[in-house]
Amino acid sequence: MTCKNPIKVEILSVFAYFCIVKNTKPYQDLGDFFREIFPFKVQKISINAGISCPNRDGSKGWGGCTYCNNQTFSPDYCHPGKSIGEQLEEGIRFFSRKYPDMRYLAYFQAYTNTYGETSRLKALYEEALNYPGVAGLIIGTRPDCMPDELLDYLAALSGERFVLVEYGVESTRDDTLRRINRGHTYAESEAAIRRTAAAGIYTGAHLILGLPGETREEIVRHASVLSELPLTTLKLHQLQLIRRTRMAREYEENPASFRLYTATEYIDLVIDFMERLNPAVIVERFVSQSPKELLIAPDWGLKNYEFTALVNKRMRERDTWQGRLYQSR
Repeated sequence: MTCKNPIKVEILSVFAYFCIVKNTKPYQDLGDFFREIFPFKVQKISINAGISCPNRDGSKGWGGCTYCNNQTFSPDYCHPGKSIGEQLEEGIRFFSRKYPDMRYLAYFQAYTNTYGETSRLKALYEEALNYPGVAGLIIGTRPDCMPDELLDYLAALSGERFVLVEYGVESTRDDTLRRINRGHTYAESEAAIRRTAAAGIYTGAHLILGLPGETREEIVRHASVLSELPLTTLKLHQLQLIRRTRMAREYEENPASFRLYTATEYIDLVIDFMERLNPAVIVERFVSQSPKELLIAPDWGLKNYEFTALVNKRMRERDTWQGRLYQSR
């Protein structure tokens, strides 16, 4: 939208400025980011490459993070028994019916996708990149699993193709990271993010809001801490209690030690967080969804897009935006 007679910003509400003058959301949106980079529509296709995790195989710990059940985010086609090409074929087949000109980002999602021999990892990435229609890679991993050799390879690759590395940070508090058995510190997260961004690679983080033991004030403070890092993207998740996890057993034994937010409470928590977040960070999503048969709580009955619409509505009501209370250190 263009304004033939520009309205002075100072007489507009902030939300009206974003929606009328800039014609965008009151936060940095992933879709807008992709539209700036690609001259075509893109869609992520999840891949399970059969890679393990150092927090499961004994290298860093056993059993994994207390909340983790990888079934919660793996589509049916995403199975390590299938090749990279087979998984891409099945995922692309679903989307190509509706958008025949769409291109795809191979999303190495399950477990730790920079863990193992560099030669094997490179072969997996390149198999995905060589598949017709694949425009780039998104690689999910841990901050303690990015060796220099692999980082150098990804830096060179990012000069030719789209590459985004997403680190599971989950919390900026070391006491929380110990409680959920992450097996790394926040200092390791910070170091990995800075190294990756300095190498010229798009760099993302994942954060869980509502982990046990964290107060509302501590959750909101994560935004200020993360805002000092050179992040491209941030993906927020609400705490979900999933069947067949250690955290589910902890909840059953001591439910009073958990603070489970209602959807309305979580929306305001997210917005408080967003107000303190660096306005340059692209927010990929506010919530995650788990299969209903695995989810214990909270069950809000909302799809991701429905929740996003509610966040936008509430931001209009509060006349606020990403970074409104952001203060650089």
